[in-house]
Amino acid sequence: MRRYFTLVIASSLVFGCSSREAEVTVDYTKMSDEQRLEVAKEIAHETIMVDGHVDLPYRMKVGGFTLQREVLDVSVRTPDGNFDFPRAKEGGLDAPFMSIYIPAGLQQKAGSSKGLADSLILMTERLAETFPDKFAMAYSPADVERNFAEGKVSLPMGMENGSALEDDISNVEYFHGRGIRYITLTHGKANLIGDSSYDTVRLYNGLSEYGEQVVAEMNRVGIMVDVSHVSDETFKDALAITKAPAIASHSSVRAFTPGFERNMNDELIQALAKNGGVMMINFGGTFIDSAYAAGSTAVREHLVNWLAENNLSRRDSAAQAYISEYTAANNPFPTVQRVADHIDYVKNLVGIDYVGLGSDFDGVGDTLPTGLKDVSMYPNLIAELLKRGYSREEIEKICYKNVFRVWQAVEDYAAGQK
Repeated sequence: MRRYFTLVIASSLVFGCSSREAEVTVDYTKMSDEQRLEVAKEIAHETIMVDGHVDLPYRMKVGGFTLQREVLDVSVRTPDGNFDFPRAKEGGLDAPFMSIYIPAGLQQKAGSSKGLADSLILMTERLAETFPDKFAMAYSPADVERNFAEGKVSLPMGMENGSALEDDISNVEYFHGRGIRYITLTHGKANLIGDSSYDTVRLYNGLSEYGEQVVAEMNRVGIMVDVSHVSDETFKDALAITKAPAIASHSSVRAFTPGFERNMNDELIQALAKNGGVMMINFGGTFIDSAYAAGSTAVREHLVNWLAENNLSRRDSAAQAYISEYTAANNPFPTVQRVADHIDYVKNLVGIDYVGLGSDFDGVGDTLPTGLKDVSMYPNLIAELLKRGYSREEIEKICYKNVFRVWQAVEDYAAGQK
């Protein structure tokens, strides 16, 4: 179906008359790419944009974060990484969920996971405290709306890996008090909560008994249940238990990556929609296109052999020039169109109300698609959706309305338990 975009233009410009306004209906599927991108930029800046998963806190930790400008200052443009304030403003990003990422390797060391979570939360808070004109914490949709009105980038937080709860159910409420608004139940390995999609070992064939208690407690206190990273059986168990809608904060469609359990198959997408939840599309190359892994491996193997044959290292200027030229000529990366394909797939399968954005920026390395390499490039995706006939209302749902609906429903359910 063709969609139309209504532009309101002052009548004095159209007819040379007074302050009356005329509405001009424009079919933006027939615009040039340049015109459509300009419209996309306007939408990006006029609409709240939520990204379900940005790995900035762990990037700051790895970068030696001390809030000293010579270490890592994301209030200004940075030479690497996918996120900083200037690029976020360029791309119209208003509320990136800060990933409080807990590596699975810490699960064997008592207290380590919780300790790291506390330090990453503190790091995020210090970012907002140090640059209060640019960043602000956000614990609810209302907070994001207020910060948006003030021109600030909100920093809501989600915990990636429930291992930080350790074996103490009271930590669910503790982390809600610390500002966590979703918890990804597992990560790369099974934990005390349940089985992981990446782990060949299935300890529980789904959620553990403790995991069932965790999901119920998350409902009670008002933390969104995040089913990214979990095994299919853990996913089904979580949806069977939760009394509030769930999210997949950074997952893509398995139909494009057969055999990759980390993504969601049709059954899971339909189950999440029936639950009223939202699936937030991951931008990583391995998540959106099965051909990426093979293509990138071939390029990497060629470059390794070429460097050896020419007795060069990647740091040599001649090597850097060749690597750049060869990679460009044999580009293994998918494009922004592929991300739009995933959005199309979810929309066509279950409807527009159940899809959002969960880029995994700063978490998927250099695998990102052409046209979506950092947070400045969201308008490229919006432009592609406009080209495919998406309405502004549909784009607003993808950008924030769908996840706001879930977030508010989780808060409302928790309020009803008190």
